[in-house]
Amino acid sequence: MKIVVVGGHGLVGGNIVRRLKADGHDVSAASRRTGVDIVTGAGLDDALAGAEVLVDASNSPELEGPAPFEFFSKAIDNLLAAEVRAGVKHHVMVSVVGTDRLDDSPYFRGKALQEARIRASGLPFTIVHATQFYEFLLQIVELSVYEQSLRLSPAYIQPVASADVAVAMAQLAVQPARNAVIEMAGPDRERLSELIQRFLTEIEAPYDVITDANAPYFGAVLAEDSLLPGGNTHVCAMGFGAWLNQSEYWGANW
Repeated sequence: MKIVVVGGHGLVGGNIVRRLKADGHDVSAASRRTGVDIVTGAGLDDALAGAEVLVDASNSPELEGPAPFEFFSKAIDNLLAAEVRAGVKHHVMVSVVGTDRLDDSPYFRGKALQEARIRASGLPFTIVHATQFYEFLLQIVELSVYEQSLRLSPAYIQPVASADVAVAMAQLAVQPARNAVIEMAGPDRERLSELIQRFLTEIEAPYDVITDANAPYFGAVLAEDSLLPGGNTHVCAMGFGAWLNQSEYWGANW
């Protein structure tokens, strides 16, 4: 079985590739580094030749404004068309909890569009809805900080370690398609503003968090449960403290 991981040099994709290779599978990474551009479609046919499974771990290089929606809409059309030409039998995608609730956000609207087109494509599929990665907390800080402070929503969040999601994605890639959405989350539920403040305190970053219920999150105002998974969720073991203690952010020089 040949497996192609799109975004296979990124945070999650690279981890998936390493795990599949360690298990002896025929896997290759497809990204701009290997001459594959999913926005234009360049290199896709060559990359997918002979593939039975495509794992989509790609992400928009821009997170705000209209760019994410444009990226996701173009990418999914090119991927699905190339999969049909190559005879791919299983499309595995990592997406985000909340895609169906945050239409005001171009990012989440783009992810929701991808999921809708996958379902309508006729290709067997498995979609993983993951909560926000711990590794993404720093990006939230960078996108929100203004003059040493951040305005963040008090909505609840239940973040997960990207490595736990990569483990699941690698397993799902070699299993029959579920034709369904699987949700994954970490063990700890906390308010976004409080978690980011704790993160900043732990890494001794010189910023303060201001709680603001109207603060936008990638362009959308959050309800308390916008980012929470449903009841039938796979809860991963690694909590925030354990992740932080082994992360690259511990002891960073701010």
